[in-house]
Amino acid sequence: MVMTSERGAMATASDALALFAETSTALRRRMTFDAAIMQATDPATGLVTAPMRAENLGEDGCATYWDCELLSETVNRFRDLARAPVPVAALRDSTGDMPEHSTIYRRFLQPRGLDDELRAVLRVDGQWWGQISLYRSRGRFGRGDIDIVAGLTSFLGKRLRSFAVPATGTVADGAKGPGLLLFAASGTLLSINDEAREVLRDMPPGPSAPTRFGIQIPAWIHSTAARALTEEGVRVRARDNAGRWLVFQASCLRDADGTPTQTMVVVESARAAEIASLLTAAYGLTDREVEITQLIARGLSTAQLANRLYISQNTVRDHVKAIFAKTGVASRGELVAKLYTEHYRTLNLDTRIRVWRD
Repeated sequence: MVMTSERGAMATASDALALFAETSTALRRRMTFDAAIMQATDPATGLVTAPMRAENLGEDGCATYWDCELLSETVNRFRDLARAPVPVAALRDSTGDMPEHSTIYRRFLQPRGLDDELRAVLRVDGQWWGQISLYRSRGRFGRGDIDIVAGLTSFLGKRLRSFAVPATGTVADGAKGPGLLLFAASGTLLSINDEAREVLRDMPPGPSAPTRFGIQIPAWIHSTAARALTEEGVRVRARDNAGRWLVFQASCLRDADGTPTQTMVVVESARAAEIASLLTAAYGLTDREVEITQLIARGLSTAQLANRLYISQNTVRDHVKAIFAKTGVASRGELVAKLYTEHYRTLNLDTRIRVWRD
């Protein structure tokens, strides 16, 4: 298992990228792996967002990987692991040493000389805040390796959740969008407007793919577009370099016979209410506390809350006290301002990195 001292380093990481770096270092002391991807996810959808850390993997293959994961993979899918009793699994262990049953193995791992993959969903309180993939070029991951990573999933989920909590301070005003990106079903960028170009210029750097338009498309935007080919209502929230929240919404365009032909990604500034739902999750509020917070934002008094929810006023006060403690506020007005304002903490500009390690 990961030692207490190593958890201490992860517990004091200043941001998600620092957390991923400390996690990699701690895991490498307990197990061997040759490459890795560690990434945050939007807890409302499970879609990948910034930040992302890739170790010993090049830019090529992002589109292939996500096409497989979203369209054809049946082994150890992240969305299945998110609901599993233990959200960790290894490819060879799950397939009885027959990894060729996995399309990701055939199309992504094998061409890159990788022999096994260990995946984990980083979840806490039933919410999915990130995910990890570890790769070996020789040998398989064993039960001991799975147990080591499984012992960290909730801890890392809590740490990632904590980074969604805004710190004191504001960011500059300025709405963005709507930005429009049009992709072919194959993932090729077909068209982009000026607003989308501006958005992409201001997004954190990281794993991405070049286009004929002279701009790089982040891997997580590609995966968002690909997911729209098989799902409706695909949305992911992300912050730009200035700390402003944006919503990326993807939808599928079909021809006359219903065949998917293109995907459109629309980028707009996130409304305060959309960010509030993320922040209530980040603070670890229970469903009842979220409900009370929403009613407080609508101006309901303690007595009105008690009547509305069929609970006593003392119970309402206990809930409000717990909400204040979790969010670090001292009044209802401060609570509403903290959760429903559009001024949020500026993130580190370098929220996506790619590293190479021995």
